Amino acid sequence: MIRALGRAVLNGLNRTGYGTRMWLRLVGEGWRLLRRPRLVTQQIHFVGNYSLVIIAISGLFVGFVLGLQGYYTLSRYGSAEALGLLVALSLVRELGPVVTALLFAGRAGTALTAEIGLMKAGEQLTAMQMMAVDPFSFVVAPRFWAGVIAMPILAAIFSAVGILGGYCVGVLMIGVDSGAFWSQMQSGVDVWRDIGNGVVKSFVFGLAVTFIALYQGYEAKPTPEGVARATTRTVVFASLAVLGLDFLLTALMFSN
Repeated sequence: MIRALGRAVLNGLNRTGYGTRMWLRLVGEGWRLLRRPRLVTQQIHFVGNYSLVIIAISGLFVGFVLGLQGYYTLSRYGSAEALGLLVALSLVRELGPVVTALLFAGRAGTALTAEIGLMKAGEQLTAMQMMAVDPFSFVVAPRFWAGVIAMPILAAIFSAVGILGGYCVGVLMIGVDSGAFWSQMQSGVDVWRDIGNGVVKSFVFGLAVTFIALYQGYEAKPTPEGVARATTRTVVFASLAVLGLDFLLTALMFSN
């Protein structure tokens, strides 16, 4: 038992150290990628455009649900006109960044892990090293920064489509006054405190989710079972990281 405990501690320390080195190297590669922006734009298309449909549709239905539930709750207190404020704050503060990050982990994160893992299993990364090409600079780093850039954009689209969904349900279907819907939203949502903090959240979630996906793919065993397990770990670890970071960021941003 003592031997197994010691082995687990040493393995944990080794993984922590390797993950820290990988993180620092990914951050450092960002400056070099400024000279090769095409590598990043191609990956933004891969992780961003291919996730756009599910993000937009999910945001629309989340807005529908917020419009219904918000109206039923606010109408009890005679505050149905504040429906726009409720929908906007719920989306830009919490649901937009969090749900987008969870969907991003399930769609783009698993794709990144599987892609890197299959390249490792097919010895493509080793072949690049034999040709004096650094796979970390040309394969891993562009995908990391593409995910970091794409996440805030996808979160903004999610929130915008969700607000339109809340408008359709609250104003067009239920009959809330359109002027009150938009005026309450404009007067109650602060650009820096609400929208700015939501952008910061989505940026941090992009860092966490993309790093976890690439780390799991780069460290996956070069077998079909190893790639499958790495993909599963990506979804689990990324989802837990998003929820934990959301609590910490919310406590820091909105404590005052």
